[in-house]
Amino acid sequence: MNETYFIILISLLYFFIGTLVVLFRRDTIIMLMGLELMLNSANFFLITVGNVVDNLEGQIFALLVLAIAACEVALGLAIVVNLFRLRQTTNIDQFHSLRSK
Repeated sequence: MNETYFIILISLLYFFIGTLVVLFRRDTIIMLMGLELMLNSANFFLITVGNVVDNLEGQIFALLVLAIAACEVALGLAIVVNLFRLRQTTNIDQFHSLRSK
């Protein structure tokens, strides 16, 4: 049972780090990495709780979160690449307007 608390604590720590990255970094690719860290920490938590309760619902939901995370990465990187082609930067402060100059 102690290892369960340890894994939940690590999951909360990863989520907190991901939140700090999203809030305080201005590079869009690093912000996407912070979002991925948050989604993966949620997966750690779901799988751990599923093992403690001894059912498969946590693992099944974690697979759903993995699929959503893969879609988020694909769409997010496509948007960042297009914005980089337009503005020649990945700094989020430069994207205040999506109109072309």
